[in-house]
Amino acid sequence: MKAYEGMQQKQQKQQRFTNPFTSLTEEIVFAILDFLGHDPFSRKSFSLICKSFYSIESRHRKTLKPLRSDFLRQILLRYPAIDHLDLSRCPLNEGDSWDVILSLCKSTLRSIKLSPSMFFANAGFSKLVINCSALVEIDLSNATEFTDSGAAAIAEAKNLERLWLVRCKLVSDIGIGCIAVGCTKLRLINLKWCLRVSDLGVGLIAMKCKEIRSLDLSYLSITKKCLPPVLQLQHLEDLVIVGCFNIDLDGLTNLKQGCKSLQVFNMSNCPCISHVGLSSITNGAECLRQLNISYGPTVTFDLAKCLQYFSELQSIRLDGCLVTCSGMKAIGNWCASLKELSLSKCSGVTDEGLSLIVQRHQELRKLDITCNRKITQVSINSIVKSCTCLTTLRMESCSLVQSEAFVSIGQHCQFLEELDVTDNEIDDEGLKSIARCFKLSSLKLGICLKITDNGIAHVGTGCPKLTEIDLYRCIRITDVGIAAIAHGCPDLEMINTSYCDKVTDASLESLSKCLRLKALEIRGCPGVSSVGLSTIAQGCRQLTMLDIKKCQNITDLGILQLAQFSNKLLRINFSYCSVTDVGLVALASISSLQNITMLHLVGLTSNGLVAALSACRGLMKVKLHRFFKQLLPHSLLDHLQSHGCVFQWRDKATAQVLILGKTAVKMLNDGSQDVHVLVDRWKQTPWSGSCLLDDGQLQFLKPLLGKQRLDCKIGGPSCPRISVSMGILLGETYSGLPLFLLQA
Repeated sequence: MKAYEGMQQKQQKQQRFTNPFTSLTEEIVFAILDFLGHDPFSRKSFSLICKSFYSIESRHRKTLKPLRSDFLRQILLRYPAIDHLDLSRCPLNEGDSWDVILSLCKSTLRSIKLSPSMFFANAGFSKLVINCSALVEIDLSNATEFTDSGAAAIAEAKNLERLWLVRCKLVSDIGIGCIAVGCTKLRLINLKWCLRVSDLGVGLIAMKCKEIRSLDLSYLSITKKCLPPVLQLQHLEDLVIVGCFNIDLDGLTNLKQGCKSLQVFNMSNCPCISHVGLSSITNGAECLRQLNISYGPTVTFDLAKCLQYFSELQSIRLDGCLVTCSGMKAIGNWCASLKELSLSKCSGVTDEGLSLIVQRHQELRKLDITCNRKITQVSINSIVKSCTCLTTLRMESCSLVQSEAFVSIGQHCQFLEELDVTDNEIDDEGLKSIARCFKLSSLKLGICLKITDNGIAHVGTGCPKLTEIDLYRCIRITDVGIAAIAHGCPDLEMINTSYCDKVTDASLESLSKCLRLKALEIRGCPGVSSVGLSTIAQGCRQLTMLDIKKCQNITDLGILQLAQFSNKLLRINFSYCSVTDVGLVALASISSLQNITMLHLVGLTSNGLVAALSACRGLMKVKLHRFFKQLLPHSLLDHLQSHGCVFQWRDKATAQVLILGKTAVKMLNDGSQDVHVLVDRWKQTPWSGSCLLDDGQLQFLKPLLGKQRLDCKIGGPSCPRISVSMGILLGETYSGLPLFLLQA
C-alpha cells in the first residue's frame, strides 16, 4: 500500500513539472509561427520557450538573411528548410561558401538574392544554378561587374521564373539572349539600367519568354522597334518603360491592338509621348488599372479623353505634368471611379479643376496635391465633402491654404491613415481636429511653425495607432510635446525632431519607452547629449536608423552605448559630433551596420578609420571627406568595394581653422590679450568641422587658407591652453571640439 502511494505521489510530481507545451502538435506550433510573421524579436522569444519550440522553429523558418559568410555552414545546419536565401549582407567571393550552400540547400533552395555584390566567382554561381533545380528566383541587382558569362550561367536555370538584373551595366544583348533561350519559363525580368541592352535583347526576351507577366525596361536605349513583340505577350500585366527617351510611341499608329492583358503601365519621364502614342499602346487594354505618366506629356483634353473608357482604371499618376483646364474637365468625365490620384508638383491645377475631379471621383482613397500652390480652401472644402473615405492625403507646401482648412479635414476625413501637411499654415486648432482621425499612422508636420506642444498633445491623445511623425524644424515643440507623443503612441516606429532646438535629453528619455522605435532623427538638437542617447540605446533595441548630425554634445560615451545595445542598427549619421576613433571602432562591432556618414568628426584619424572599416563586414555605403581617400590603404578600399560597399567622397574642410592676424598672435604670445575677450563673438561662427592635424593634413589645409575670413575669433567657454609653434596655435577644446588656430 505504501509502495502504491509512493508511486502515485511520484506520478503527481512528474505531472506537476511536465512542460504543457510538449502536448502541442507541430502543426499547431507552425500556425502560431505563421501568425508571428517575420518579426525577429517575437520569433526568437518564442523559440526560447522550450526545446521543442526551438527545434520546431528551426524547421519552420523558410527565409534567411545571414550577416557573415564564415558562419554560413552553422546557420544553414540550424535551419534545414530554407528556401529563400538573402545574401545581400553576406557577399560570396570564396568557392567554399558556394559549396556550403550547394551541399545544404540543393533540394530546398527556390530563391537567392545576391544584390549588391559587385564581384563573385562565376564558377561557384554557375555550379549552384545548375544543381539547384528548384531555383525559381534570382536577384543580382547592382552586381556592376556581372557580365555576359554570368548571364550564360543563369541560362542553366531552366525553371527560373523571376530575375532581377538592375544596374548590371556590363550585360549586353548576348547575355540577355542566352537567358531568353535558356529560361523560357520567366514570368518577371527587370533590366532597369542595363545600359548595353538594346532592341535586340528585349526582342529576344519577348519572342522566347512567352510567360512574361512583368517587364521593366527603364532607362534602356531602346526604340519603338522592340515594342510590337512586347505588346504581343499574351500574359503581360506590368510594363515599365521609365526614362526610355528614344521611344517614339507616336510611330506605333499602325499597331492594330495593344496588350489586352496589361494592368499596370509606367511610362514616367518620357516627355515626348503624346495622346496619339498613348492611345496606340493602350488600345484594347481593357484591364488597365494603374497608369503613370509623371513628368511626361502635357495633360490636354485629347490625352485625357483617350483614357475615358477604361472602366477598370483605379490609379493614375500625373506628377510634374502641366495639366490644362480642359484636361482636368476630361478626367472628371471618365467612366472609371478612381481610387488613387497623384497631382504632385503639377502646374496648372486650379480650384475649379480639382473640385470638378473630386466631385466625380468620390471613391478616392489616396490623393496627392503636393506643391499645388494655386489651390485654396475652396479645393480643400470640395475634397473633404466629396471624398470622406480618404485614407491618404499629401498636401505639402500648399501655401495658399489657410489654417481653417485643416479643421475641416479633421471633421470630415476621419478615416485618414496618412497625412502630410509639411510646410503649411496648420496650427494647434487644426491638430486638435485632426486628432479625431483615430486610424492615423503617419503624420508629417515638418516646417509647420505655428504648432506647439498643445497641438501635439491632442495628437498623442487621439491617435494611438501613430507609427510615424515628422516634426522637422517645428521650432516651438519642446520636451513636453515629445513626451505626449511617446506616452500616447506606444507603437511609434519613426520620429524626426531635427532642428527642434528646444528638444533635450528629456525627450529621448521619453522616447526610450517606445520599444518599437526603429528610426530616430535628431540632427541639429544642441540640447541632446550622450546621456539621452544612452537611454535610447538601452530602451529602443529595434533601432535601425539614427541621425545625430550636429549634436555636438554627443561623445564617445553615447556611441559606446549604441555599440553595446543597438545590434540592429543599419544606418547612422554622426557628422559634426564629438566622436573620436574610440567611438568609431566601438560602432564597428555592430554586425548589421550598412550605412555610415561621418564628416567633420573630432579626433578622427586615418588609423582609427582603417581599424573601424576593417571590422565592419557588412558596409554598403560610407560617406567621408575626400582627404581620407589618399590615406586609406588601396587594398582595404578594394576589398570593401568588392563586397558591394560604395564610398561617397566629400570636399568639405576637415578642421576648424581660424586665421589670426599677426597682431593677435603677438598679443596672445606676450599675454597681453586674454582669449576670453573674443568668446562671445566666436560663438556665432559657423562650424566647418574639426580633427587632429598631422603634417600631411596641414599640407592639405594650406590651399584652403586663402578662403577663410581674416578676423580674430578664437576661444571657448572653457579657455584652452594655447601654445605657439611656427605660427600654428593648437587649442584643446571648444564645446567638445578641438580648436586649431593658424597664423595668417
